[in-house]
Amino acid sequence: MSRGTVNRLLLGVVGAVLLAAGVLVLAGGLDLYGRLGADPPSWWPAASPGRPVVAAASRTRWAHESWWWPAVIAGLVLVLAGTAWWLVAQLRRSGPATVALPTPGAPGLRLRLRTRALEEVVETGAVALPEVERAGVRLVRGPRRPGLRAAVRMTPGGDPSALAEHFEAGPRSGARASLGLPELPAELRIRVAAARPEVTGRQHRRSGRPRVV
Repeated sequence: MSRGTVNRLLLGVVGAVLLAAGVLVLAGGLDLYGRLGADPPSWWPAASPGRPVVAAASRTRWAHESWWWPAVIAGLVLVLAGTAWWLVAQLRRSGPATVALPTPGAPGLRLRLRTRALEEVVETGAVALPEVERAGVRLVRGPRRPGLRAAVRMTPGGDPSALAEHFEAGPRSGARASLGLPELPAELRIRVAAARPEVTGRQHRRSGRPRVV
């Protein structure tokens, strides 16, 4: 599962929980339960405008215990540290921001290229391959040299083996030559799109014209 998918799932779950809690608290603050004649559960604190979200007994239940405040502070520190770690992980790329290009004719010249520019070139070459609908490419860090991570979606009925050969001879070879590397490790993920059901002319006429009974 990619980092973007994990982020979307995590943000979706947190957003749904916060939205549901906010709607329930707002319903209690506006006294919607009483106006609609609804009977909320007895354990739900925000059931009326005069009821606090956290009761006084719950707030002071463990206040006199020696472990209470250290536990609260430790919990808040863990939440803050986890949030900061997640934020730093989002801002950090999985690969280098720029890559060095070889300059055989000018030994004293140092030329660097933005990683995203190279990724876009490889993506364009991958989309131009036969039977390819969409492609995404990332340049990632490796133990000794950078590598490519590509995800390709093929048209229905495509040949993954032929696509792998075309990707090796085209975009991957071009990127390796541009970087001047003897080897460029690559990970290619191929997903074949589902075939769409064919709609005949008779079925189209039936679906497009309502039947009067």
